[in-house]
Amino acid sequence: MLKKILSISGKAGLFELVSQGKNMLIVESLTEKKRIPAYSHEKIISLADIAIFTDDSEVPLRTVLESIKTKENGVKASVDPKSDANALRDYFATILPNFDRNRVYASDIKKVLAWYNLLIETGHNDFSEKEESKEEAKA
Repeated sequence: MLKKILSISGKAGLFELVSQGKNMLIVESLTEKKRIPAYSHEKIISLADIAIFTDDSEVPLRTVLESIKTKENGVKASVDPKSDANALRDYFATILPNFDRNRVYASDIKKVLAWYNLLIETGHNDFSEKEESKEEAKA
Protein backbone atom coordinates (compact mmCIF):
# COMPACT_ATOMS: atom_id res chain seq x y z
CA MET A 1 0.00 0.00 0.00
CA LEU A 2 2.78 2.44 0.82
CA LYS A 3 4.29 2.04 -2.68
CA LYS A 4 1.27 3.84 -4.18
CA ILE A 5 1.21 6.61 -1.55
CA LEU A 6 3.34 9.54 -2.67
CA SER A 7 4.74 12.71 -1.19
CA ILE A 8 5.21 15.55 -3.68
CA SER A 9 7.42 18.47 -2.73
CA GLY A 10 5.61 21.78 -2.89
CA LYS A 11 2.21 20.17 -2.43
CA ALA A 12 0.58 19.67 0.96
CA GLY A 13 -0.59 16.24 2.04
CA LEU A 14 -0.19 12.81 0.53
CA PHE A 15 -1.31 11.47 -2.82
CA GLU A 16 -2.27 8.08 -4.18
CA LEU A 17 -0.95 6.99 -7.56
CA VAL A 18 -3.88 6.50 -9.94
CA SER A 19 -2.27 6.22 -13.37
CA GLN A 20 0.77 7.10 -15.44
CA GLY A 21 0.88 9.37 -18.46
CA LYS A 22 3.69 10.02 -20.92
CA ASN A 23 5.61 12.60 -18.84
CA MET A 24 3.51 12.65 -15.70
CA LEU A 25 1.70 10.69 -13.04
CA ILE A 26 -1.97 11.09 -12.28
CA VAL A 27 -2.36 11.30 -8.51
CA GLU A 28 -5.33 11.73 -6.21
CA SER A 29 -5.18 13.70 -2.98
CA LEU A 30 -5.98 11.48 0.01
CA THR A 31 -7.93 14.24 1.73
CA GLU A 32 -9.69 16.08 -1.08
CA LYS A 33 -10.06 13.13 -3.50
CA LYS A 34 -9.10 15.54 -6.29
CA ARG A 35 -7.00 14.21 -9.17
CA ILE A 36 -4.07 16.25 -10.43
CA PRO A 37 -1.05 15.66 -12.68
CA ALA A 38 2.39 15.30 -11.11
CA TYR A 39 5.17 16.04 -13.56
CA SER A 40 8.63 14.50 -13.79
CA HIS A 41 10.37 17.74 -12.75
CA GLU A 42 8.64 17.64 -9.33
CA LYS A 43 10.29 15.75 -6.50
CA ILE A 44 8.02 12.73 -5.99
CA ILE A 45 8.81 9.99 -3.50
CA SER A 46 6.94 6.88 -2.49
CA LEU A 47 6.49 6.35 1.25
CA ALA A 48 7.80 2.80 0.75
CA ASP A 49 11.19 4.28 -0.22
CA ILE A 50 11.62 6.34 2.95
CA ALA A 51 13.68 5.16 5.93
CA ILE A 52 14.52 6.63 9.34
CA PHE A 53 18.13 6.76 10.53
CA THR A 54 19.00 4.79 13.66
CA ASP A 55 22.31 4.57 15.51
CA ASP A 56 23.36 1.45 13.60
CA SER A 57 21.27 1.30 10.39
CA GLU A 58 18.07 2.55 8.76
CA VAL A 59 14.52 1.45 9.57
CA PRO A 60 11.87 1.52 6.81
CA LEU A 61 9.07 4.03 7.33
CA ARG A 62 6.62 1.11 7.16
CA THR A 63 8.12 -0.32 10.37
CA VAL A 64 7.93 3.04 12.15
CA LEU A 65 4.29 3.55 11.10
CA GLU A 66 3.44 0.02 12.27
CA SER A 67 5.08 0.78 15.65
CA ILE A 68 3.01 3.97 16.03
CA LYS A 69 -0.14 2.04 15.06
CA THR A 70 0.62 -0.62 17.69
CA LYS A 71 1.34 1.98 20.39
CA GLU A 72 -1.82 3.99 19.56
CA ASN A 73 -4.08 0.93 19.02
CA GLY A 74 -4.80 1.95 15.44
CA VAL A 75 -6.04 5.47 16.17
CA LYS A 76 -4.45 8.89 15.62
CA ALA A 77 -1.21 9.70 17.45
CA SER A 78 -1.64 10.92 21.01
CA VAL A 79 0.97 13.64 20.52
CA ASP A 80 0.22 16.63 18.33
CA PRO A 81 2.63 16.93 15.37
CA LYS A 82 2.82 20.66 16.16
CA SER A 83 4.21 20.04 19.67
CA ASP A 84 7.61 21.38 20.65
CA ALA A 85 10.76 19.55 19.57
CA ASN A 86 11.46 17.95 22.97
CA ALA A 87 7.96 16.46 23.23
CA LEU A 88 8.25 15.09 19.71
CA ARG A 89 11.67 13.54 20.39
CA ASP A 90 10.43 11.99 23.66
CA TYR A 91 7.41 10.47 21.89
CA PHE A 92 9.51 9.22 18.97
CA ALA A 93 11.95 7.61 21.43
CA THR A 94 9.09 5.42 22.67
CA ILE A 95 8.41 4.33 19.07
CA LEU A 96 12.01 3.94 17.88
CA PRO A 97 14.35 4.07 20.90
CA ASN A 98 17.60 4.04 18.92
CA PHE A 99 16.75 6.71 16.32
CA ASP A 100 19.73 8.89 15.41
CA ARG A 101 19.16 12.13 17.31
CA ASN A 102 21.73 13.97 15.17
CA ARG A 103 20.25 13.10 11.77
CA VAL A 104 16.52 12.85 12.56
CA TYR A 105 15.21 16.39 13.06
CA ALA A 106 12.04 17.52 14.81
CA SER A 107 10.66 18.47 11.38
CA ASP A 108 11.13 14.86 10.24
CA ILE A 109 9.24 13.59 13.27
CA LYS A 110 6.44 16.12 12.64
CA LYS A 111 6.16 14.89 9.06
CA VAL A 112 6.04 11.21 10.07
CA LEU A 113 3.33 11.89 12.68
CA ALA A 114 1.32 14.05 10.28
CA TRP A 115 1.55 11.35 7.60
CA TYR A 116 0.53 8.67 10.11
CA ASN A 117 -2.52 10.69 11.22
CA LEU A 118 -3.50 11.37 7.59
CA LEU A 119 -3.17 7.71 6.62
CA ILE A 120 -5.28 6.61 9.62
CA GLU A 121 -7.94 9.26 8.87
CA THR A 122 -8.26 8.18 5.25
CA GLY A 123 -8.38 4.44 5.99
CA HIS A 124 -4.93 3.62 4.61
CA ASN A 125 -3.88 1.82 7.77
CA ASP A 126 -2.25 -1.39 6.51
CA PHE A 127 1.48 -0.81 6.69
CA SER A 128 2.53 -4.46 6.41
CA GLU A 129 5.02 -5.60 3.81
CA LYS A 130 2.87 -8.64 2.94
CA GLU A 131 0.36 -6.45 1.10
CA GLU A 132 3.16 -4.93 -0.98
CA SER A 133 4.33 -8.38 -2.10
CA LYS A 134 0.81 -9.44 -3.10
CA GLU A 135 0.31 -6.28 -5.16
CA GLU A 136 3.67 -6.75 -6.92
CA ALA A 137 2.81 -10.38 -7.70
CA LYS A 138 -0.44 -9.27 -9.36
CA ALA A 139 1.40 -6.74 -11.52
